[in-house]
Order: sequence, then C-alpha cells, then structure tokens
Amino acid sequence: MQHRSIVHMDLDSFFVSVERLQNSKLMGVPVIIGGSGGRGVVASCSYEARKFGVRSAMPGKMAKRLCPEAIFVRGDMERYSHFSKTVKEIIVEKAPLFEQASIDEFYLDISGMDKYFGCFKWTSELRETITRETGLPLSFGLSCNKTVSKIGTNEAKPNGKNYIMQGNEKNFLAPLDIMSIPMLGNKTGQMLKSMGVKKIKTLQEMPLELMRQVLGKNGKSIWEKANGICHAMVLPTHDRKSISTENTFQADTIDVKMLRAILTGMTEKIAFRLRKEQQLTSCVAVKIRYSNFDTYAKQMMIPYTANDKTLIGTALHLFDKLYEKRLLVRLVGVRFSHLVNGSYQINLFEDTSREVKLCEAMDNARKKFGAKVVSRASGFVKRKVGKG
Repeated sequence: MQHRSIVHMDLDSFFVSVERLQNSKLMGVPVIIGGSGGRGVVASCSYEARKFGVRSAMPGKMAKRLCPEAIFVRGDMERYSHFSKTVKEIIVEKAPLFEQASIDEFYLDISGMDKYFGCFKWTSELRETITRETGLPLSFGLSCNKTVSKIGTNEAKPNGKNYIMQGNEKNFLAPLDIMSIPMLGNKTGQMLKSMGVKKIKTLQEMPLELMRQVLGKNGKSIWEKANGICHAMVLPTHDRKSISTENTFQADTIDVKMLRAILTGMTEKIAFRLRKEQQLTSCVAVKIRYSNFDTYAKQMMIPYTANDKTLIGTALHLFDKLYEKRLLVRLVGVRFSHLVNGSYQINLFEDTSREVKLCEAMDNARKKFGAKVVSRASGFVKRKVGKG
C-alpha cells in the first residue's frame, strides 16, 4: 500500500485570534468569546482563560467566577466566517486535495509530494503563508493518517507543528492521555479511567476482543485509534452536497400564515439534521412554485451556522422577498448548501444558557424518539392541504 501523507491544520483558538487582530489589547490576557451577562454562554476562550478551567459552552457566570480578570467579547460569526473562507482560499491554491473539517480545521492529502519537495517543508511553508496573509496562528500535524495527524496537531498547540514519521505512530501515542483520542466521549473516558486505563499505551496492550467486550461496537474503533490505525480518506470539500426538503400541496393555497408555519417546520427539521450530522451551512435558499408552475428561488449567504433561530429567520425573510400576494402556491422548499463539518450547533453569541440547554434537550429527544417528537409551536399547522 502506498505511503500516505496526511496533514491536519487547526487555527489556534480561532475566534479569539480573530478578535486579537482587531484589538491588540487582547493579546496575552484571558479572553472569553460569548455572552458577558449573567445568563451568557462561552463560545470560545483563549489559552490564558483555559488555564483557569474555562471551557466552551460553559455558562458565562461560571466562567467569570473561575477567571474574574477575563475580558468578555460578544463575538462576530460573520467576521469569523470571512477569515475561515480566506484561509480556505489559500489552501485551495496550494493543496492537491483537501477537506474542510470545520470552520477552523482542515485535512490535506499531500501523498507523493516527498518525491518533489518534502511534505514537512511544504506544509511548514503553507502554514507560514497562511499566517503571513491572515495574521492568524495555526498548528499542524503530519503523519500517515487523519487520526494521528489530528492528535499531533493538538499536541503541537499553540502555534506549533508536529511530524510523526511512518512507523512511529504507536510510540508517539503511547504516553498520551486516553482523552487525546478523537471522539472518545467523557462517559467512555471516565469508565476506562475507573478501570485504571489512563494512558493510550494501556489501550494498545489490551486485546481487541476485550475492547469489544468492554466498549461494544466502539471498542474496535477506539483500539485502532490507540494503535495509530485509521483508514479514513480525505474527502474533497467540493463533493459535499446540499440538504433540502420540499412540500407539494394537494390543493394550491394563498394562506400565508400556513405557508410560513410549514416553512418554519421544514427548516427546523433539516436544521436538526445538520446538527445530527455535525455540519454547518453558509447558504440558505427558498423555492416557491405557483399554481401555473412558474418557479422562483432566492438564496442568501450567511455566517456558518446550524442554529434553528438563525436559519428559520433567514428562510422566512427569503419567503417574504419571494412571495407575490394573491397568487396560489403549489410548492415551497428550503435548501442549505455550502456545507462544512462542524459542531457549533447553537448561537452562543445570542442564546442564554437556558436556551442552550433547551436546544440540547430538544435534540436529545429527537435523537432518541424521532425527529417529529418535539417542534416549535410556530411550525405547527392544521394540515388541511399539505402532505405528511
């Protein structure tokens, strides 16, 4: 099998780094991005704040208690999206194959480049180019697969680089804490630690069958990651598809209240699907087909999000722009495109900790009992003319 060279790049403390470009007084001090009020939520924080125990999604009141000297910044998702797209454009120009994994991280497949240039040197120069052109610090890991490279990046932070040579994956991973393994949840991690499994080396030495018995279907995946085994491919970002839904009515209608309610429910449904699949969208489109089959669509670019309120508001705004009064409507549809992976599931700059918990509770109920089990009241409608 051909030797692979996979790079993982991560913009360090991305939101904070962008804010520091705008305000140099934030350099070197604890910074918390998110709600500054008593009910606010932490969207991100600087490394200086993390030393005090501050973490993302933590209530702002608790963060303030842990780090009283922290400077709170409201946050600007539109600005962060702009910088993310700028970094992506630089990578597109240079890399033969890349995948945008989230708003602030990327995977690159540069296999074969050692013959011509040297993968570590090439990646180091790309990192320097990104920092020079954007002012943003970033770290990277280079190895033979995505898992080891991602862990390498995390170990290189902040603003560092890591090269794990082929054949040295297990030695690199062995002394690290088991929580370094990507996608190893807190519940699983705590269970393993209660069994005395604290370092990855211990996982490496455990028989695969025992891992299956202890952790079920996830046992094999965790064992492979601990041993530096990962077959996941770098998936070209341009292959990512849109997500959409439509509703064709049994009888054409001009009931605007009902149309808006149906559009709200449709948008909420696919917004949940975005969050479930850990994706974000930066483009919303709404389609209307009238009774004479004339079809019109309008779209709007927005900052990356998977937030219900933002997406529903955008969809309804586009509907109001499109809809011509007194014309019978046959179909309405909504589509999200320009998708990237990411788990910024809620608007941490606008939502209170109560709203965050409510959103999480609703999503957990949907995952357990089905997408239709809970919805916003504004999305309910007496379906006299709509299909199920």
